[in-house]
Amino acid sequence: MDFRTDILGEPYQAVDLPLAADDEGEIVATLIRRQAGASGAAAGGSRRAVLYVHGYVDYFFQTHLADFYAERGYDFYALDLRKYGRSLRPHHSPNFIRDLDAYGEELDEAVRIIREVDGHDTLLLNGHSTGGLISALYADRRAGQGTIDALFLNSPFLSMPAALPIRTLGAPVVDALGRVAGTRKLPAPLNPHYVHSLHRDFRGSWEFDLTLKPAEGFPLYSGWLAAIQQGQRRVRRGLRIDCPVLLMASTASTVTSKWDDALLRSDGILRAEDIARLAPRLGPRVTTVRVRDGVHDLVLSAPEVRERVFAELDLWLSAYLPERAG
Repeated sequence: MDFRTDILGEPYQAVDLPLAADDEGEIVATLIRRQAGASGAAAGGSRRAVLYVHGYVDYFFQTHLADFYAERGYDFYALDLRKYGRSLRPHHSPNFIRDLDAYGEELDEAVRIIREVDGHDTLLLNGHSTGGLISALYADRRAGQGTIDALFLNSPFLSMPAALPIRTLGAPVVDALGRVAGTRKLPAPLNPHYVHSLHRDFRGSWEFDLTLKPAEGFPLYSGWLAAIQQGQRRVRRGLRIDCPVLLMASTASTVTSKWDDALLRSDGILRAEDIARLAPRLGPRVTTVRVRDGVHDLVLSAPEVRERVFAELDLWLSAYLPERAG
């Protein structure tokens, strides 16, 4: 594979994954790689790997998450999905998709590279928010195939937040709009205060590209919302994920149109109670952990909260993916 130096710099590398074109034209996904123990891109040698899938209006930038895994002997990979982040092109409707199963194309190719090209025999799939929903549905579709050895879901998008228009339009209307006018824009901009709570230019402490993860978000398309709705219905009916699942969610949510300091210590995007309630629908081996003072992306929480998140993840990994002798 023709990996290049990633926008994050060494030891991160990236490669474009060409995908089947849609009615907007050419599409790619981007696979980012950081090998365990790598001071440079050529180091590594781990037989274990993790594949990270980001959320909505998002892309991979959480290098401290990669550090956590690398310190435990995992080669780290992340996908910037089609029309997101590194994969977004000028002719694309940002973040748009009509069917969440379509992401199986880039997930399958990423898994092939991780397992067959780079030679890993153990794979953890780690999804955040919308990436958590996508990852759960993918793990369900690939059940029985040995594709995924374990699944970690960080505040997965299993239920609609109160602010989205599905609450007023109704699910049937959203479905109909998705079929006949998929790129129709709906009046539901992302609450900018969530990004304000994260980025160091506002009230947070993190650095990321505000053109790839803008505070005001991207247009909300009816086709995308209908696809999310369809995926969430599948979760409510019950999935059959056959690998161990760790689901983490905050203990509290904050829904506000104005700034509130509670956004620094709660989920400002989704309803954490709904996430936890739906966890048993994922499969027979689900561990649920509630994180006090956790923000929506739990690994971007305050330092002492992140420590708890990583301690719980470390404990779960030790139980379900112990390091193999030899």
